[in-house]
Amino acid sequence: MVSNSKAFITGIAGPALTPDERKFLRAERPWGLILFKRNIENKSQVADLVAEIREVLGRDRAPVLIDQEGGRVQRLQPPIWPSYPPGATFGRLFERDPAKGRHAARLSARLIAADLTALGIDVDCLPIVDVPIPGSDNVIGDRAYGTDPATVSAVGRAVADGLRDGGVLPILKHIPGHGRALVDSHHLLPVVDAPRAELEAIDFAPFRALADLPMAMTAHVIYSAYDAARPATTSATIVSEVIRGLIGFDGLLMGDDVSMNALDGTIAERSRATIAAGCDVVLACNGRLDEMRAVADNVPELRGEALRRADAALASKRPPLPIDVSAARAELDALVALAGDLIA
Repeated sequence: MVSNSKAFITGIAGPALTPDERKFLRAERPWGLILFKRNIENKSQVADLVAEIREVLGRDRAPVLIDQEGGRVQRLQPPIWPSYPPGATFGRLFERDPAKGRHAARLSARLIAADLTALGIDVDCLPIVDVPIPGSDNVIGDRAYGTDPATVSAVGRAVADGLRDGGVLPILKHIPGHGRALVDSHHLLPVVDAPRAELEAIDFAPFRALADLPMAMTAHVIYSAYDAARPATTSATIVSEVIRGLIGFDGLLMGDDVSMNALDGTIAERSRATIAAGCDVVLACNGRLDEMRAVADNVPELRGEALRRADAALASKRPPLPIDVSAARAELDALVALAGDLIA
């Protein structure tokens, strides 16, 4: 296998590539790119941007990612795109009727995939299989599918299946679990002191159940029972012993956003630490060109096992199955109403 990209995924600043960004992408060759609300104006603009990204990178298969979950995390928003319910809706429906809960989750993800593939976006940062506990920070909150591992696993599998039915690759997050975090890792470093037995029985269980998914994103969380000094993203112990070992995940592992304040040190130091811990790629989301350059200067060419996993992830993408979007939307609305949360 010969690499033609470097081990990072980057953001950009706005709705169109600047001349400096084009030069950067051509020179530094990130494996993929992630879009945010700042990059989105309308359907034709997004489709043109995605096509230009791939043209500049020179790779038709270059993955383009987005966070399109439903609820409060939707980069594609009404009135141009439909609204989708938060993950907790499917968990509530699952508790009432497991078959309906799974079906609604899969249907919602399938419709999201239809929105994304129309734009050329082929990776969604879903499913979230974190298991929140009482008192945990609301950064996960109603994004979670439930508060028990069985519900979270079942709904998470349905979401992943719905995305893949629509030709979109899922990303399992936030491995090995963000549900116990008492602070938001965008701002502070969460420390989880739960014992190993509890973590393995509850927090890690949904990740084990979905360990066959092609990609996963780490949690910027310290699990003191395994490594009291470093969060999962930069902990070789967590990556090898927990993520690759106990959980058994062998797909492409990306660190969560390297610009988040849970990580210490410079962007360059964070990038090196993420790779050194065993993550395959670094995720750099904020679109600041100086930080993008710092990441690019401190990650390697994508090669070896990391390249194998990256190629395997892209090779697992399937053509979209047929769907009647109007009928599917009506069915989803009825199921969400049954769960007690009407879609706006």
